[in-house]
Amino acid sequence: MTPTYLRLRQLCLVAADLAPVEQDLCAVFGVRVCRRDPDVAHFGLRNVIMPFGTSFVEVVAPLREGTPAGRYLERRQGAGGYMVILDSEALPRWRAHVEAIGVRIAAPLAVGDYEGMQLHPRDTGGALLEINTTRNGADLHGPYGPAGPHWPAAVCDERVLGIVGAVLQAHDPAALAARWGRILQRELESDAGSWNLQLDNARLRFVAARDDRGEGLAGIELAVRDAAAIRATAQARGLAADAAGVCVGGVHFALHATAPPRGVR
Repeated sequence: MTPTYLRLRQLCLVAADLAPVEQDLCAVFGVRVCRRDPDVAHFGLRNVIMPFGTSFVEVVAPLREGTPAGRYLERRQGAGGYMVILDSEALPRWRAHVEAIGVRIAAPLAVGDYEGMQLHPRDTGGALLEINTTRNGADLHGPYGPAGPHWPAAVCDERVLGIVGAVLQAHDPAALAARWGRILQRELESDAGSWNLQLDNARLRFVAARDDRGEGLAGIELAVRDAAAIRATAQARGLAADAAGVCVGGVHFALHATAPPRGVR
């Protein structure tokens, strides 16, 4: 029987200019690009994807005016987090579930062995949420459509071991967490003013807004091997860095100097 899973697989940032954010991510975290996907031009975007262990950080930038990503940049006052992307073993049960609870699919996706659905942001709140599946993708080291066929060769773990969480901010984080919990069919736990939703390989954390940029993907939590090198490189490039982490592309990357949970490597 095919195992049932729901994993945090990819986080997407949006920027007006792709190259500087790409260069900062690669330099600070010691990661490499695995793919530039020509198919995102359909959405008026160009992109770059890089593996952080067996999960991925993507950056997109608008190719023209009037794209949803461009409007998002304006609304959130600059570069920052854009999408939370989960993978699962199949989509039929998720399609049936979101239809049953009145959540619309904004964009159905299908390319080769990859299939996904982006949910309508007015129904999810917080960030653009996608659930996808890749044929034979249950193995975290196996195929993952958006990353291309050769992504394992690009993995570099000298500094970063993997993604262990994402942080979404909102003026009412409890309400946003409850909405995502209902969509993703996961129980919530509260902890010192935040609400946590545990996925199979990572957690989603919902917190009070930290700035005046409104709801959005505000942070990424990493399991790291060399936090000192990450901080030093960020500071040398003029990026904000503190004891908790570093800021790249309008997102705070929290650094956890521990081994990642089972299933992240």
